[in-house]
Amino acid sequence: MLTESSTVASQVDAAFYFIIGISTFLLLAITGLMIYFVIRYNYKRNPKPTDIEGNLWLEVVWTVIPVAIVMAMFYYGFAGYKTMRTVPKDAMTVKVTAMMWRWSFEYENGIQSDVLRVPLGKPVKVLLRSNDVIHSFYVPAFRTKKDVVPGKENMAWFEAISLGEFDLLCAEYCGIDHSRMLSKVIVMPEAEFARWYTREDPA
Repeated sequence: MLTESSTVASQVDAAFYFIIGISTFLLLAITGLMIYFVIRYNYKRNPKPTDIEGNLWLEVVWTVIPVAIVMAMFYYGFAGYKTMRTVPKDAMTVKVTAMMWRWSFEYENGIQSDVLRVPLGKPVKVLLRSNDVIHSFYVPAFRTKKDVVPGKENMAWFEAISLGEFDLLCAEYCGIDHSRMLSKVIVMPEAEFARWYTREDPA
């Protein structure tokens, strides 16, 4: 199981586990009832067909319950989506350029890097663009994924809550070396990041 390394991870996980839980319950319930009815009402025990009439309350129940479940799934999903689209005003901006087959990161002070260094506990807004084909900016530990489309600037944001190095991948097949289009998000203590950010040679 992935650890929660960003502020939105818990919301994404909650929606995922809710949907998995409901799906598992329905699978077991429907399969169990199917087996029960096959055994209980098989032809040997009931050679004479049963005439089943409609039941208004039963029809209301099996309409209302699925609608309620779907609306609950929508609520969880939309709550997470709204959070991921609402960028904090104090977010640091990093321009991210995708190309076959690497990532380039440019900071507001002009620093360029092939890894994404960010401070712990600071919102980071990434402006995404592609130089060639469709790529996809994906940081599994942050539950952050956004397509990078040629000719269109896209946006995502995250706030790292754990120190360390996290994989940054391209999640859209973009050519022969797609599997090598890898980088890292390096989450640093704020003071350490500030020293790196202000160095003349930030490599």
